[in-house]
Amino acid sequence: MHNRRNILAGAGAAALLAGSLAEGRAQPKKIKTLKAVVHADLKIVDPVWTTAYITQRHANLVYDTLFALNAKFEPKPQMVESYTLSPDGLKYTFTLRPGLVFHDNQPVRPVDCIASIKRWSARDPMGQLLATFITEMAVVDDRTFSMTLKEPYGLVLDSLGKATSPPYIMPERLANTPPNEQVTDPTGSGPFMFKKDEWRPGNRAVYLRHPGYVPRSEPPDYLSGGKIAKLDRLEWIYIPDNNTVLSALQAGEIDYFEAPPLDFIGMLKGSPDISVLNIDSLGVQGLIRPNTLHPPFDKYEGRQALLHLIDQAEYMGAVVGDASLYMPFCGAYFLCNSDNETAVGSEPLRKPDYAKAKALLAQAGYVPGQKIVVLQPTDRPQYNAATTVLISGLRKAGVTVDVQSADWSTITSRRTRRDPPDKGGWNLFITTHGGPDTSMPVSNVWFNSKCERANPGWACDPELEKLISAWAREPDRAKRHAGIEEIQRRAYVSVPYVPFGQFFQPVAFRKNVTGVLAAGQPVYWNIDKS
Repeated sequence: MHNRRNILAGAGAAALLAGSLAEGRAQPKKIKTLKAVVHADLKIVDPVWTTAYITQRHANLVYDTLFALNAKFEPKPQMVESYTLSPDGLKYTFTLRPGLVFHDNQPVRPVDCIASIKRWSARDPMGQLLATFITEMAVVDDRTFSMTLKEPYGLVLDSLGKATSPPYIMPERLANTPPNEQVTDPTGSGPFMFKKDEWRPGNRAVYLRHPGYVPRSEPPDYLSGGKIAKLDRLEWIYIPDNNTVLSALQAGEIDYFEAPPLDFIGMLKGSPDISVLNIDSLGVQGLIRPNTLHPPFDKYEGRQALLHLIDQAEYMGAVVGDASLYMPFCGAYFLCNSDNETAVGSEPLRKPDYAKAKALLAQAGYVPGQKIVVLQPTDRPQYNAATTVLISGLRKAGVTVDVQSADWSTITSRRTRRDPPDKGGWNLFITTHGGPDTSMPVSNVWFNSKCERANPGWACDPELEKLISAWAREPDRAKRHAGIEEIQRRAYVSVPYVPFGQFFQPVAFRKNVTGVLAAGQPVYWNIDKS
């Protein structure tokens, strides 16, 4: 945890902030600029190539989506003006809103949408499932395209409008990039444009209001409705030292802090100049991700061993501290307080059993002295704290741990490597996810167990995927909930990841900042600054 006496270390903070904020201070007063400190360094701008939250939040600024969720988690038209579904349930026809243009002033065309959906569906688990139902996508006219299915599928709109990693619409020339290659040109059609010439990885990313963006007429509602850019300029600043950031927030040198340390929330709530807002009603799930490509976590027993290392109260105490910001226990893969909450199969998480963990690791072929590579982020306090608890638990189970520390952006790049752990690969890392996408098995990206097509860690369980496919086809809500229990029971056998608790991460901002939306994640449309 942080030392509160360090918060107002003004001189040191000013020195560290000088480089990051210098250009922002030089802006003319007539330019309305918001300076926001983000949770991680932006290094990748392609939201198909990575699921890292920082890239997804970047994508929300520069791209738009065909559909988006409202506060009831219902998909609503966004770029789409209207749509129809044929009586047999097999053909959707989508008509785009008039006046949509990319940042290069080229019109958004149906062919751009089709190419973007195809690229997205090659990697996203919900997109992968949708793709198995699609027989054809075709241009109808300058603003209209169709999607024909081989059989009715009830999650088409939910897929196109999912909260995280939806099909962001790119120009066809970019969307035709193979999904295993990064797109580096950030041209989109969203409310903000990326100022690539001012991008300095490790320091800052800059966005400007897109003057050609035509927002919807409805008021903003979660991720749907009118995305009105009221700011002229948005500066994302990356400063890994949280004490420095908190000092700058109190001094008014920055305006918005995406992820203030949770042990400071109580103090921030007492500040007359700072607002604290929980923007996510579902919260955040912490997870341990094993690499299934290499021993001992290539075996079910090795992954099951991890379940017996978990004391959620210990993890949440280290990660959050404030008991009002986390749940005492949650064994639901699809989030507690969601429609798909169930505790089925979660018994091993109730109480640590290090002897059982050691025995399961031995069954998986773990040899005493074998090094298990754990990636520990240096610039994400919550991840760092959780990783420290994980390392302690592994050692109690007799595991030799090779801790390899790096900043989070480096870890998000390294985790894509499939090499053996002793040759630059890895065995375990910690991350988080949350929101409505996590609450459904078809859109929970870390639950995806499609082997080679899964997220880094490459969870692989064809039986689990069959259960998910059957669940997605079931139109009856009550039967679907029964299906959730069957899916989760199987998940606690194959263990795509280990949930170690559920908590809430508020944002903090200066009180002269208004219009911050409870959208489940930080978004910057509708925000104004006086």
